[in-house]
Amino acid sequence: MKWFNKQSRLIQIILLLIPGVNWVVEIFVRVTAFLEKPNLKHLIGLVFGVFIPVIYGWVDLIWILLFNHLFLAK
Repeated sequence: MKWFNKQSRLIQIILLLIPGVNWVVEIFVRVTAFLEKPNLKHLIGLVFGVFIPVIYGWVDLIWILLFNHLFLAK
């Protein structure tokens, strides 16, 4: 998660716009967030990222534009 947050907003947006890359980035960020701080919020984010990747990826894209961090991963 720290790697993704260190990237510029433009790089984050580009990574979330590309469909296949979006899913890989989602899983990577969600797994590292859960491993760094295992709680229910990160577990729910991981489950959504794995099982609803397209919709959740768009939610994350909008969330980054509005709040500068991924949904359920602060």
